[in-house]
Amino acid sequence: MHAQVSIITLGVRNPGRAKAFYVERLGWPVHAEEGSWVCFMLGGGSTAFALYPWDALAEDAGVAADGGGFRGVTLAYNVRTEDRVDEVLAEAECAGGSIVKPPGRAEWGGYSGYFADPDGHLWEVATGATTLPVAE
Repeated sequence: MHAQVSIITLGVRNPGRAKAFYVERLGWPVHAEEGSWVCFMLGGGSTAFALYPWDALAEDAGVAADGGGFRGVTLAYNVRTEDRVDEVLAEAECAGGSIVKPPGRAEWGGYSGYFADPDGHLWEVATGATTLPVAE
């Protein structure tokens, strides 16, 4: 198996609200959609990011839909500067996300903070991880 992620799918409680957050507020272009499923292409187009109804995704995976507590997953958005970390977190908050951890010095030496999208999915916005891809 090659080290590659083809699709990241988030289960969302309110597909319309989730789509509005990513499309209308964060400005992501829709690549494809059908019913309450919507898909975006990330970076150069090698990875898809999809939103799918929470209960239907849990059913598809054969797991309980209660989703209580930390789900064990975070998404990361790496940028070039500390100022850009602050800007992206502010953009996410203005778009309807909530700041979970304000930006600051990270234990690993970089600078980062976290926001949650309207369904509680955690996004880290960071700089200083020089060996990882940078979004902008």
